Amino acid sequence: MAERAVTGSAGVVQRTMSAVGADRLLSSVWGYADSTLRWCWIPRLLPSWCPTSEDQLQTAEDMMLSCVTSTNSKQYVPISEGSRLWTLTFSRDCVKDRTPLVLLHGFGGGVGLWAQNLDSLSQQRPVWAVDLLGFGRSSRPRFSTDAREAEEQFVESIEQWRAKVGLESMILLGHNLGGYLAVSYSIKYPGRVKHIVLVEPWGFPERPDTAEADRPVPVWIKALGAMFSPFNPLASLRLVGPLGPTLVQTLRPDFKKKFSSMFSDNTVSEYIYHLNVQTPSGETAFKNMTTPEGCAVRPMLPRMEQLPPQIPLTIMYGSRSSIDSNPCSSIRDMRPHSHVEVTTIRGAGHYVFADQPEDFNHTLLKSPFLAKNENPWAAIVESWFKGSRQSL
Repeated sequence: MAERAVTGSAGVVQRTMSAVGADRLLSSVWGYADSTLRWCWIPRLLPSWCPTSEDQLQTAEDMMLSCVTSTNSKQYVPISEGSRLWTLTFSRDCVKDRTPLVLLHGFGGGVGLWAQNLDSLSQQRPVWAVDLLGFGRSSRPRFSTDAREAEEQFVESIEQWRAKVGLESMILLGHNLGGYLAVSYSIKYPGRVKHIVLVEPWGFPERPDTAEADRPVPVWIKALGAMFSPFNPLASLRLVGPLGPTLVQTLRPDFKKKFSSMFSDNTVSEYIYHLNVQTPSGETAFKNMTTPEGCAVRPMLPRMEQLPPQIPLTIMYGSRSSIDSNPCSSIRDMRPHSHVEVTTIRGAGHYVFADQPEDFNHTLLKSPFLAKNENPWAAIVESWFKGSRQSL
């Protein structure tokens, strides 16, 4: 009875706020505050409020990549409307003619997070690592507030980048948001994609059904959700100003552990901080592409039927991750005549490539579709015959 009374009271408050427009006003005020804080007057106050700058981000990235030994080049690749995508290229003479592997990071990430993978993956083929538009050291333009249009902006930036650097075709590997965009790109430009690797992809499941969504939720959780939902996901880093670096170290000590074989100091947390305290461009786009439940406004699973069957898929999850891997079964059912390989990396969480980098790298390098052989079906047949001979 008491719980129903509390829930009823909360409902009255919620309806009252909605009737007078207070909920929309709260959302608008907080959204405007965070946006204005970054786009207008915070840039002039950054040295005194948020201890960051583009130079500091560059220094942090250089530190992240200091342990990478392979020869590489770095460049800004110009695309439309004056924007540029920050790009790292790893290419050995002996593999330069093979299909390149293009790495697309996830939400809040950057090229530096691939530090434990670049040397290994570039042994068999050229590797390109890109900061997505609106993230890292790439340009941070204003995105459309419409989810479809924001997704299109991301996809077109990738296509313009591909054309500018002159890649005829590529293998796309995307983590989190990068996986979502890899499939979206491949649906629109299938002729440019030889293979898709999805690492803990975001945005595939559809929104929870009505019964699931209507389950009782504690009032205090609803209150917190209403308070923080208007913010961009990483607004707290900007709002706390000089306490931001400490906040990252306190809330995400796991990042330091992931890269403990490379760094013993705060190199990783400093990189994460400087990545995500800049102007919230891609961050805002991601928020507009996301439902309050954390799902994609335009989920990818129903669109997988649009992906040509000749494009093979490799999907990788961490055994300790909370990301829903159930869409894999649906993808297999939707693509009965396509190659769909699902791999689970033991001991890894959401950041599979950083949690278990050796297993991650080894899994990719031994995959028939990603190994040195540019004829993957021949590799699969050869592997099958070897297994048959061994069983005789």
